[in-house]
Amino acid sequence: MIGRVVFALYWLNAAYSHLFKSTGLVGYTQMKTGYSTGKSKFAVFATGILLAIGGLTLLAGVWVHLGILCLVVFLLGAAFKMHAYWKATDANSKMGDHVNFWKDIALIAALLMLLSLPLTYWLW
Repeated sequence: MIGRVVFALYWLNAAYSHLFKSTGLVGYTQMKTGYSTGKSKFAVFATGILLAIGGLTLLAGVWVHLGILCLVVFLLGAAFKMHAYWKATDANSKMGDHVNFWKDIALIAALLMLLSLPLTYWLW
């Protein structure tokens, strides 16, 4: 139960940043994607919603499959759009993106493993 709560809080913390402290994230999104300010704001807000749904469902233990789907969608976008290390030209950026890309892939694997837990696990 402790691991589940901590894992959910990880996602909820990220959701909070996306929804309420998004200025830096919007700028980062613009830099990584070339999106306009409006499109970047929307992307950060939308991903914040995905993160919030994922974190809340893991925490509450209801609609967990939906929450895991939201988190996997978020992570796929983050990995391939924001952390495409193979596109980086600067060595430091490439290293940071490489680490974050594989972190995202590992988190996807962890979330997919959670799908193998029986439904009774999610009940308090």
